[in-house]
Amino acid sequence: MTTAQWFLFVGALLLFMGVTPTLLKRLPVTPAMLYLAVGLLMGPTVLGVFNFNPLKESALLEVLTEVAVLISLFSAGVKMPVPFNFRQWRAPLLLASVSMVITVGLVAAFGVWGLGLPLGAAVLLGAIVAPTDPVLATEVQSRHPGDRDQLRFTLTCEAGLNDGSAFPFVMLGLGLLGLHQLGDNGLQWVAVDIVWATTAGIAIGVLCGALLARMSWWLRGAPQRHELLDDFLGLGLIGVVYGLSEWANAWGFLAVFFGAVALRQTEVLLARRARSDAAAEPTVAGEPSPVEAAPASTVSEGSLVFKEHAERLSELVLVLLLGGSLYLDSWSWAAVALALFLFFVARPLSVSIGLLGTRVVSPVRGMTAWFGVRGIGSLYYLMYAIQHGLPEDTSIQLMQLTLIVVTLSIVLHGISVKPLMHLVWERGRPQG
Repeated sequence: MTTAQWFLFVGALLLFMGVTPTLLKRLPVTPAMLYLAVGLLMGPTVLGVFNFNPLKESALLEVLTEVAVLISLFSAGVKMPVPFNFRQWRAPLLLASVSMVITVGLVAAFGVWGLGLPLGAAVLLGAIVAPTDPVLATEVQSRHPGDRDQLRFTLTCEAGLNDGSAFPFVMLGLGLLGLHQLGDNGLQWVAVDIVWATTAGIAIGVLCGALLARMSWWLRGAPQRHELLDDFLGLGLIGVVYGLSEWANAWGFLAVFFGAVALRQTEVLLARRARSDAAAEPTVAGEPSPVEAAPASTVSEGSLVFKEHAERLSELVLVLLLGGSLYLDSWSWAAVALALFLFFVARPLSVSIGLLGTRVVSPVRGMTAWFGVRGIGSLYYLMYAIQHGLPEDTSIQLMQLTLIVVTLSIVLHGISVKPLMHLVWERGRPQG
């Protein structure tokens, strides 16, 4: 396709999506399903108007997916309930750790015994498809800051956490393939890729998020009353946190998510403190009260609208490219079997084990077990591995498997999300 044709194509699709949101809400489809259908129609599967080769364009696709995931992680983080409650966070923490390990192990076993992959490639495949996606799962994630729905919170928080917790297993798979240093008996992997990278990523995110919240609060308060560009501040936080994490060999995805969480938590706590001071102190004539001096807006809320629009645009572009990557012969029994094993065996089993002993109610357990949406995050990990020296034959094999897993996730989870979520709401929304 020429540049002019691409502008016409994407512009027409944007216009269609812009004038049909009310109609689409009534239909059992998601925007990702429509983008995928258009990509399949225009791509080599049907018309062949355009085709996208992920292997040749792996560097570009790595950057596109990386940016999309970072923006989505920020949006997820600022929607977390305030204040932090360990009892409420226990379920997603278990899902991002215990369930993650089990999923990687089950998929790796399926890869070795069912697909004939070498152990390193099987572990890498497990790490690629194990994390749930923060980009394509918007239908089942928290809608706004303060959303108390337990199911939405659990799925949103899990997606924010496991995009970082999957990285050690990506490095383990690369290490078993001879592309990363694991150290004697894996000690370097445990010390650096698990302990250091995880704790440092969380620490960098929390410190930077809390610092930005306090700085912006002080600048907006009396007597300065500075005007701030919240969109720039939000993007700046993402860039600084991710850059520092990469420089420190920490997990940047985890850092960005916790940076957004700390930003929102700190802003709300500062606002509550201001209201408490206003109630406790009399107002001096001619001077603003603590409430009047407090900021009228926050960085987290002010930048959220822009981030959500960026999420939608990235979803459109990346799912279109996904559809344009598939040929008819991309559909193999091995890839379909892997997807079905992941959706109907590995995910439900790992969630059931991970949530043992928690107070998560049965409807939320069942919905959490099903809605493990795979998407842009999986594509990023695949491109990351390719860019770090993954052999071409292994790259092609893992690519064919991953693309089908993501495609089937978009279709199966997309078809079921609206009726199943409606069913849960009819029975009463579980509150956190």
